[in-house]
Amino acid sequence: MFKTIINAWHIKDIRTKMLFTLLLIMVYRFGSFIPVPFVDATKIAEAAGQYDILNFLNLLSGGSFGQFTIFAMGISPYITGSIVIQLLTIAIPSLERLSKEEDGRQKLEEITRYTGIGLALIQSVGIVIGLGSDVVISTAWYVYVTIGIVCTAGTAFLVWMGERITEKGIGNGISIVIFASICSQVPRVFISIFRGVFISSTYRWWIIPALIVIALAIIALVVLVDRAVRRIPVQYAKRVVGRKMYGGQATHIPLKANANGVMPLIFAVTLMQVPGMIGQFWPNGSFYQFYLKYLSAGTPVYYVIYALLIVGFAYFYSAITFNPVEISKNLQQNGGFIPGIRPGKPTGDYLAKICNRLTLFGAFFLMLLAIFPALFMNGFGMNSMFGPTSVLILVNVALETSEQLESLMLMRHYKGFLG
Repeated sequence: MFKTIINAWHIKDIRTKMLFTLLLIMVYRFGSFIPVPFVDATKIAEAAGQYDILNFLNLLSGGSFGQFTIFAMGISPYITGSIVIQLLTIAIPSLERLSKEEDGRQKLEEITRYTGIGLALIQSVGIVIGLGSDVVISTAWYVYVTIGIVCTAGTAFLVWMGERITEKGIGNGISIVIFASICSQVPRVFISIFRGVFISSTYRWWIIPALIVIALAIIALVVLVDRAVRRIPVQYAKRVVGRKMYGGQATHIPLKANANGVMPLIFAVTLMQVPGMIGQFWPNGSFYQFYLKYLSAGTPVYYVIYALLIVGFAYFYSAITFNPVEISKNLQQNGGFIPGIRPGKPTGDYLAKICNRLTLFGAFFLMLLAIFPALFMNGFGMNSMFGPTSVLILVNVALETSEQLESLMLMRHYKGFLG
């Protein structure tokens, strides 16, 4: 990957894209130190350390929530809005029709954008109200209006920044923003672990090498599964057009073992935080107490629901991104067929069966990597939200960005750099 980055840096167009991406990331990190007015950041930081939902939000915002800066809500409201719109696309026929049209998809993206911004407004004001009057210097109406406007503007700016990175930079913009947020918390996590081992003696000394081994194993497994591909052989029939003969060549359809990447994990983690987010509005209510006792992170029910959501979102995301019926039609129209499988519906059924098996494998892979290391950390009282999910996001985003750099170089015929 480092060789790919170095080789890409020597190409002017790609270097411009890389510098543009780095510039926007620097702007994002600079904005993470601009505080929101009328808020006591120390009280917010204390609350972020007490509640898992706020700790997770602090991780996705790159520590901005703990300091309650203008990017305190981060990009998570947009992710939640994306989940809501994609679920409604299946339930509402009009949205489903929009998703199948080019102009309709642009309208859906606009709806998702406004939904995320609206959720940022509700979430920012709701969290401040739920934490009580101690976190604000005044309970006047204009204080909450100002907090809502500033935090919403910060999320809207991050959404705009992500779209600009996707359009003019390197990689998927939203993923790059999440990547930068998690990377900014890595030093803080390492400092807290070393402090727990060598200063406060909270953990035993062998926990550090154990965590290093687990992290390296997760990275190796993610890379291995991400590179794994099931190749479906395709043969094109020979046909004569005029005096020339076309077809006859053999190729394959590459189906990745984990084509969904880390999206099922992001969707599942975000959805798991929704009950706690709602309960924050009534911290002394019976619903929130029930959530803390039975559904919060570390409870058996939490891991069962978490695992089921990962599997469910894996199939859901696969159904959106992969259409075996359309692929079988395209093969039939171009004279292609899978050896041993009849063209048409049997080909679509065969591709759907292979896709379902690969989706199940990818879902169980994500589920095991997300749950078992988390159980190990909880067993030793390590309550950091920086766990396997964060490592999975970092590795997947790094691999996707590296692949895009390679494709950009390949498009410019710099094949010698890829050797």
